[in-house]
Amino acid sequence: MKPNRRELLKAAVGLSVLSLSGFDGLARSAGPAESLGVTSVSDGNLSFPLGFYLPNTPPDESAALLTANGLSDEAITPDCNVTLFRDGERTILFDTGAGDRFMASAGKLPGGLEALGIDPADVTDVVFTHAHPDHLWGVLDEFDDPFYPNATHHISQPEWDFWYDDGTVDAMPDAQKAFAVGAKRNLTAIEDKVVRFKSETEILPNVFAMDTSGHTPGHTSFEIRKDGERFLVIGDAIGHPVVSFQRPGWVVGTDQDPQKAIKARKALLDRMASEKIACLGYHLTAPGMGFAERHEGAYRFVPV
Repeated sequence: MKPNRRELLKAAVGLSVLSLSGFDGLARSAGPAESLGVTSVSDGNLSFPLGFYLPNTPPDESAALLTANGLSDEAITPDCNVTLFRDGERTILFDTGAGDRFMASAGKLPGGLEALGIDPADVTDVVFTHAHPDHLWGVLDEFDDPFYPNATHHISQPEWDFWYDDGTVDAMPDAQKAFAVGAKRNLTAIEDKVVRFKSETEILPNVFAMDTSGHTPGHTSFEIRKDGERFLVIGDAIGHPVVSFQRPGWVVGTDQDPQKAIKARKALLDRMASEKIACLGYHLTAPGMGFAERHEGAYRFVPV
């Protein structure tokens, strides 16, 4: 009997895990995340030219900020941290990573889940912060079947409407047109598994949606509330461990509506610092967990 597609894919994932000897960061949890059942699972990292990421900032100014914080001034290479939340009844993934069609340095999530002993078929819910490639394109396997076959997939109504609109491709900058093509393709493939939600609602038990649009038209962050504890899953609302905290007013090239994104970023940073609430940021320094602390008229990221 020939193996089915799922069996072939699992075998391939198993081989990829064996090749990751010495890899540090597949899965971690700490502090409030651990007590809530939240784990960070790595999907690898991305790489962008500095001018693409900070198009409005003079190169010497952005380079000075990065080097002062021990980072390279040649490129932005953000980590990709997927949030896994297990509450005893559900196994919930926030975003699905980049898959194997975006950047070679990303797409590591299947190996991380395998290392945790989690079969994709056991994931009950996938919750999207937004539909950029590094968050959505891992939703399908190499055979274009849903990678999480038994999961209900949740996305905000404005996010779905934007990427599903045929006119979005033409409206995107040339460098990001592929984002729109890929989003429509992947969303269409899982359409019968998708539930679209409104922000400021409880979309699942213990999971509350927060409107943090600007990065994309329907970008959503989430607050996990359980047993008197709270934890934020912030996606790309705060997208860099230095730039977003120390210069939250800088324009970021991947933000669809830069000024709205800046407003959302500042509001979220203020709330995190005021309420001392921890977060997991998709592109913060792996494993992406920490706090925002007021510092020199802005903020700094304090990892946990």
